[in-house]
Amino acid sequence: QVQLVESGGGLAQPGGSLRLSCTASGFTFSSYAMSWSRQVPGKGLEWVSAIDSDGSDSYYAESVKGRFTISRDNAKNTLYLQMNSLKPEDTALYSCQKAITNCITDKLHEYDYWGQGTQVTVSS
Repeated sequence: QVQLVESGGGLAQPGGSLRLSCTASGFTFSSYAMSWSRQVPGKGLEWVSAIDSDGSDSYYAESVKGRFTISRDNAKNTLYLQMNSLKPEDTALYSCQKAITNCITDKLHEYDYWGQGTQVTVSS
């Protein structure tokens, strides 16, 4: 069965950094694009970033561009999100997603499995 397990969330101060991890199992990780999204209660779901299957191409929402970096280690079946220059507006539950194909997409319906998420809180 496909499993996606996020970790690395926590409390950070504005301007600080966190590194999120998503460990995948139950499928050939290197064959699929992956993404990160975030959820704020009452404010909807926001796609954050995506990376293609071999890690050669990536894509970011305008709200995080220049501050966040997505990467992957296919040998470890792990996806990462390095979050720098954090803002209070980044506070959310961050989850990772498996794409249906190997190609980057920002369309959430093109992701077929979702992790339960890890909470990120940015506050002074």
